Amino acid sequence: MAENPIIEAMKQIAEEKRIPMESVIHTVEAALAVAYRKDFGDKDQNIKVDFSLEDGSSRVFDVKTVVDDEKKAQTEAYDAERKSRLEAEEAERAAKVAAGETVVRTEQEAQAMKQEEAQEATQPSPEAAEEPAFERFDPKTEITVADAQTLQPGAKVSDVIRTELFPPAAYGRMAAQTAKQVIIQQLREAEREIVFKEFKDKEGEMINATVQRQEGRLIMFDIGHAMAIMPPSEQLPTEQYRAGARIKVYIVSVNSTTKGPEIIVSRTHPEMVRKLFAFEVPEIQNGTVEIKAVAREAGFRSKIAVTSLQPNIDPIGSCVGQRGSRVQTVINELGGEKIDIIEWSDDSIAFIGNALSPAKVISMTLDDETHTAKVEVKEDQLSLAIGKSGQNVRLAAKLTGWRIDIVGEGGAPRRSKEEAAAEAEAKAAAATPAADAPDTEAPAAETPETPASTPAAEPDPEKPAGEGTQSS
Repeated sequence: MAENPIIEAMKQIAEEKRIPMESVIHTVEAALAVAYRKDFGDKDQNIKVDFSLEDGSSRVFDVKTVVDDEKKAQTEAYDAERKSRLEAEEAERAAKVAAGETVVRTEQEAQAMKQEEAQEATQPSPEAAEEPAFERFDPKTEITVADAQTLQPGAKVSDVIRTELFPPAAYGRMAAQTAKQVIIQQLREAEREIVFKEFKDKEGEMINATVQRQEGRLIMFDIGHAMAIMPPSEQLPTEQYRAGARIKVYIVSVNSTTKGPEIIVSRTHPEMVRKLFAFEVPEIQNGTVEIKAVAREAGFRSKIAVTSLQPNIDPIGSCVGQRGSRVQTVINELGGEKIDIIEWSDDSIAFIGNALSPAKVISMTLDDETHTAKVEVKEDQLSLAIGKSGQNVRLAAKLTGWRIDIVGEGGAPRRSKEEAAAEAEAKAAAATPAADAPDTEAPAAETPETPASTPAAEPDPEKPAGEGTQSS
């Protein structure tokens, strides 16, 4: 025997939309109740519909809760008293108008009367604003004991009376259209709720996504049963997002809106580096190696501090992998972003020194009040410690949480490349005599005061870290 087409459609919807069958049945029952109320219902009926999944039939009931007769009597007495009071006030007002008491003789009196009427309109009288001191009787959802016993002998307070109703005819076209709209709306809301709950639990996780399209500066991603948005601030400046490309993204937040769940994903979040290493390094997965801190300038360079919970495991080597295979996989996933891996330490001096790698630190002074570290390095290490556009020291400060000041050996401030070049040219000119020097002694060229050693040319900050630090 063929299955009822309505039941087939309901099962298909539940499977495709991943909505529980109970929610689909509840939606159909609500739609049938709306349809009955529109064609045959009464304002004092509380319509509920029971739908049978076995044969696709439905039954309509008027559901009410039994309450004490006194509740209805109090409500009716209060309404009657209020109605008589309002009628008396209206009659008194009409009598004043008939007696001519509202005749206005001057402009000032007219203005005062208008203000008084406006005040009365915005601030109702205490009698009108008075609330009853008891709970009102609701004829739609409640029924008195006396009325309930006519329908069900022996009924008592708090019982639920279900009176079956029988539609006198088939539902009309408008009622069917209304039921259809109710079904569509409630199924859409149920689907949104399912998606919201699913991805709300995934906040802070990394997932695979497919680039769907670009809308203005926003990138839209297909993440399975929903669409995710990547705003410009979460996009890598070195990446191009082409439709159909499959990449990993980090779920930043999931918010509920009137248009459904809004899922924000990122490629620049620092935690994405942590998630990628956790995926690639088994020692991080099993808890023997831990990433303590991450500092990132997305698209250019990142620094991570790692430590081992077992003395016989090298945390840096575990993250780098054989011939750099593990760290290189992470670099490739991030579009070529360089990654420095340093060893974390409880000692702030050692930690800051590691964070400034590959530069070698001569000495360091910590100021706990200002949380500042004054770091002294050799003149030829200044550029390496500071990095291109200050990137190395900036990432080290983010990683350690300390403000870092770099000074040259002896406390001399860092000189720019232009100053160093000018000094080198001046020294070269002073050391090489002119080909046709006159017999008379020429005055010596004035040169700026320089230290005994000449700083070396600025090293390339993209070079790998030195001893004790792995860099890629």
